[in-house]
Amino acid sequence: MKTKPTKLQQIKKEWHLIDVSDQILGRIATRIALLLRGKSKPYFVSHLDCGDYVVVINAAKVLVSGKKEKQKIYTHYSGYPGGLKSETLGNLRLRKPEEIIKRAVNGMLPKNKLQKNYLARLFIYKDAIHPHEDKFKSQSKKTEKKEGR
Repeated sequence: MKTKPTKLQQIKKEWHLIDVSDQILGRIATRIALLLRGKSKPYFVSHLDCGDYVVVINAAKVLVSGKKEKQKIYTHYSGYPGGLKSETLGNLRLRKPEEIIKRAVNGMLPKNKLQKNYLARLFIYKDAIHPHEDKFKSQSKKTEKKEGR
């Protein structure tokens, strides 16, 4: 008996809605990274993009432990002399709360050619309003039909 390799036609993409309000940043970022890669699927292979779509809501309400709100510093270098920019987590939360989750998830993904594909399927919104509600209504109808039998 041989294990057959996974083909692109076998990969099925699903949609997941994650509410991150009052949840710890690192713990929720690992869950999101696993869903984006598709590691929980039985046909997972590391060289194909087997992951799902993930919609994250309430990004502004994510929690961090300890003194990270003031002590964690995000840096970016523009490439020019004197171009080092730094910003604390608290300032980034006020300016662009979606970026906090995006950077945490990006750090947990493998650094390869599939990384852009993974991040393209990640949709982050600072509050509960998002344009992907139709994706989840169709899934809830399917589950209702299965339960009704």
